[in-house]
Amino acid sequence: MKQIFYFILLIAGFSSIHSCKSLLDEDGNPLLDLNNTNGLSGPRALYREITDEDTIAEYQYSGLLVTKVITDSASITNIMYSGDKISQINFNGFLDLDDDGELDKDSVSYTQLFTYGNGGRLDKISENRSIFRRPPPVPPATTPGPQTLLGKEKKQYEFKYVAASAKLDSIIGKSGIDVAGTQFKFTEYSRTGFTYIGDNVSRAVNFIGQLTGTNGDVFQPPLEKYGFDFYAYDNQISPFTLLPTAYKISRILSTNNYGESHLFSPNNPKRVSLTDLTTPIPTPIVLSTNYVYDPQTYMTKGYGVNYIYKPQ
Repeated sequence: MKQIFYFILLIAGFSSIHSCKSLLDEDGNPLLDLNNTNGLSGPRALYREITDEDTIAEYQYSGLLVTKVITDSASITNIMYSGDKISQINFNGFLDLDDDGELDKDSVSYTQLFTYGNGGRLDKISENRSIFRRPPPVPPATTPGPQTLLGKEKKQYEFKYVAASAKLDSIIGKSGIDVAGTQFKFTEYSRTGFTYIGDNVSRAVNFIGQLTGTNGDVFQPPLEKYGFDFYAYDNQISPFTLLPTAYKISRILSTNNYGESHLFSPNNPKRVSLTDLTTPIPTPIVLSTNYVYDPQTYMTKGYGVNYIYKPQ
């Protein structure tokens, strides 16, 4: 049920653009004014995702490559490359790991290493994650102490592809607590499969359960199962086509939020739903939007989120 609550807050809680947002990027270049019907001509980059309350994400570039993403509470994602492929992502900041719709007070730091296989397709991501917490004040002190290490985790993700089309077929994730002085093994899994209509993701089904066995390689029956459906795609361009696929995968994996699986699609779904498939009578939560586009057919507003571009 936690993912359902998060899903509602993530999409239904967004609202319209704040008129005071800057229309210049960090280099002083003009951005696409969403209230200006002239649009932006020529090559472009996605610069910001914003609501009337905050900037969801700001993308910074080195040449044509996105190298830094600034998100809520000044969280920083640094992206490194080998050639034109992402080789490593480092994150420091805050995430909503408990799916309550608010950023956790515990801070998170993780490093992801990317491995590519045949044809240059992403084959595996290995992650080391640390979580930090400020201890409560000890009287007579009135302020919390400095951030201290709460725990460490290791995660591993493997990717399978549809042979005929090379589309992403499934993601198998494993995770476990990394305790000093003990032999590490994976204890939890997440298995997600994708289906498509044309090139667009139409459904993602996510299973979550426990791993057992000496090596943590025995998959137990899932404890949670969620279905994410994406309907009524338009024929216009998604803002996320301007971001590297490996980054989009990393963004989803950071909180196991497969409600964002439409990020892999070239077009935009006008309706989305989430169904808790473990309940006796599953009842989907369905949300819809009317998109706004610019003259170059890029989507500029949907589900209350506004997308600002800059010249590339």
